[in-house]
Amino acid sequence: MTGMDGGMEDQTGASAGHGRDELISRVRVIEGQPLAERAAAYAALHDELAHDLEAGPAGLPSA
Repeated sequence: MTGMDGGMEDQTGASAGHGRDELISRVRVIEGQPLAERAAAYAALHDELAHDLEAGPAGLPSA
């Protein structure tokens, strides 16, 4: 996931916990929305997570 500064978070140690906590918080906010807004918010979250996954880990040299 992207961090507050727009960069990719390191998914080790404390950063992994922070990323998980951020995701859980976002899902809780989404769950509190009306159905139509919830669907759009989940679609946007999916797109963001898919983009982050396709981008791969930050800071690793490309092969």
